[in-house]
Amino acid sequence: MGNEFLAIYWRDMVKFFRSRAMLFASLIQPALWLILYGLSMSSNFDMIVQNIPNLPGIISINYMTFIAAGIISMTILFTCLYGGISIQLDKQFGLMKEMIAAPMPRSSILSGITLSGITKSLIQTVIIIVLGVILGVQFFNGFTVVQTIISILGIIGFTVLFSMGLMFLSSLISIKIESHEGVQAMITMLTLPLFFASNALYPISSMPLVIQAISYINPLSYFITGIRYFSLGSDFFALGTQYIIGINDLLLSFAFLIGFNIVMYLLAVRAFKKVNVT
Repeated sequence: MGNEFLAIYWRDMVKFFRSRAMLFASLIQPALWLILYGLSMSSNFDMIVQNIPNLPGIISINYMTFIAAGIISMTILFTCLYGGISIQLDKQFGLMKEMIAAPMPRSSILSGITLSGITKSLIQTVIIIVLGVILGVQFFNGFTVVQTIISILGIIGFTVLFSMGLMFLSSLISIKIESHEGVQAMITMLTLPLFFASNALYPISSMPLVIQAISYINPLSYFITGIRYFSLGSDFFALGTQYIIGINDLLLSFAFLIGFNIVMYLLAVRAFKKVNVT
């Protein structure tokens, strides 16, 4: 595969920046979640747990800081899962037929669309982190300059891995399902269970056993664990609970996302090779 995928990537990014409505929604959505949900729910939860004594020597974080990683995951989830819809639209308007007929590997189409989704996810992650710090989210609290740089690189790495797997999944759905309505219905059906059956808003231990079981095979849970490790540290106190994220937990999260990527990539490439666009 040469650089053909860059043309697909550039086309999608130009379309993204030229669409004022899409650009505005993508940039303002994380801010609205952080401001409206984060600020309002943080005051309620902090009031509930204010009488719970903190453990000595352990950094205590507020609820808004706790869910910041969840808001990052939710934003990337929506951006990437709906990002693959452009493939279905290309099929609908005949552009996909021309791309498939072009002298380039079909995997280049998948690579270009995926790289576009990763870029958008990184932009939104930066927005949430910067806005979060402005609003009082305790990112990198007590970190040295070196630790902060390492943590930022870690967040970038986990964001790339997570958004890549979601883009493969979204592309798979979009190339397999013929109707635009069917693609939207499938993506909508996936987003809410993935988000709420994770550790985005509440500790996994507080969930019913069935939801806990789902959360352990949910890529969002492992992404959020990685983001919290790099942005909050390995040991912190939140919602009356001590959270210890060891290096083994981090490596498990990394390995799970790698596995998720491999499976989604193989399925997506197989679907692109077999697709017959008329």
